[in-house]
Amino acid sequence: MTDLLNLTEVTTSESVADDVLTLSYEYRQKSRLQAKTDGGVKVGLFLPRGQRLHSGVILTGADHFKVLVKSAAETVSVVRCDDALKFARTCYHLGNRHVALEILPNELRYLSDHVLDHMVQGLGLAVTHEVLPFEPEAGAYHSHD
Repeated sequence: MTDLLNLTEVTTSESVADDVLTLSYEYRQKSRLQAKTDGGVKVGLFLPRGQRLHSGVILTGADHFKVLVKSAAETVSVVRCDDALKFARTCYHLGNRHVALEILPNELRYLSDHVLDHMVQGLGLAVTHEVLPFEPEAGAYHSHD
């Protein structure tokens, strides 16, 4: 085995992975990256530009070594709201600022930012901070694998 395994193919197959690669949102957006799997194997990602990795995909190298991608836990701002209008208005204002959002039923998450937190509080919603995996929406102009 070489010092650096090159991972070039993304699949969503049901095959069993040989290892896990836990990455933050920032690193899951990179098409060229050197990293270390959770098991300590050095890997290099060589993916098509603009392709964002989602938790659950499997990367495969030429030697058929398979690596499962997992979203790392990160500090996120969490907003919970049962008022559909306030929820929609908050999503609109954050989206208008091109903020990556994870939208769940009555809850939204974004990478913690005190300026954005202040804006959301100004819209009448409470913000908490939690350490959770962050898997934002792909966006209207990106593929929805």
